[in-house]
Amino acid sequence: MKQKNLHLFLIILIVINFGTVGCFGYQNYLLEKDNSNLKNELLEAKINLALKEKDLGKAISLLELELAETETARDNFELKFRLERERMNFLSSQLENIEGTVGILEKLSQTDPELLKKYSKVYFLNENYLPETFTKITPKYTHDTNEDYLIYSKIWPFLEQMMKAAKDDNIDIKIISAYRSFGEQSILKSSYTFIYGSGANQFSADQGYSEHQLGTTLDFTTSEIGNNYLGFEETPAYQWLLNNAYKYGFILSYPEGNEYYQFEPWHWRFVGRDLADKLHREGKNFYDLSQREIDEYLISFFD
Repeated sequence: MKQKNLHLFLIILIVINFGTVGCFGYQNYLLEKDNSNLKNELLEAKINLALKEKDLGKAISLLELELAETETARDNFELKFRLERERMNFLSSQLENIEGTVGILEKLSQTDPELLKKYSKVYFLNENYLPETFTKITPKYTHDTNEDYLIYSKIWPFLEQMMKAAKDDNIDIKIISAYRSFGEQSILKSSYTFIYGSGANQFSADQGYSEHQLGTTLDFTTSEIGNNYLGFEETPAYQWLLNNAYKYGFILSYPEGNEYYQFEPWHWRFVGRDLADKLHREGKNFYDLSQREIDEYLISFFD
């Protein structure tokens, strides 16, 4: 807030400066105009006097002197005009820079910083965290058409584009899990722990550490595999995601060899197109980057 107020103050200051420059410039113009009129009247009087005295040479000398002074005044005016124009251009560029900075700060203030945090045993989401708004995923893209799968509303356009592209390429891919609340993750983790004991920590996050709570993360399957995730990495759907998901801002959270959970080829998270493209080009994992480096992409998260 302090930064935004400071920039607004600077904008007002520059606008006032523009007005002040314009006011003094106009006053200076009026004074120079009056002075020029007086000089012309005086010169005309001197020339008339010289002509009355039949001193043609003196009249010519007066005209030549006036011409020289006029040329000097013109040169001075052109110099002042050029310097003033350069000053105004500089002030204008400063104003544009400030406006751009304010625009960036405003854009960042409207983007939830949690969306790019490194969860999964690193950062923690409290039980009250909710995405700003939800959208129900179109049933034709889901594994169970009778169940409501929710996603953060601003992510839906990117997901819909990706699902349409997969369908156009004749890829069978279905969404089997999307947003999960803190409570739902707690129940899920408890059930896995009951069945698998401490081994559940290898593939299931504790509540507050799940990317699914962000509303930006999805688990995929196919019509054939269904609820059984095993073998998803061998499907055309997985290969298609590896080759295309980054174009729509999605990345594989837990590839082979990651330090957090076992390989989860079905688990994909939206991080924005710019960051997803960077990770794809450089062959890096989201969790390989520092949080500071990741945060630089928050400004383009929804671009």
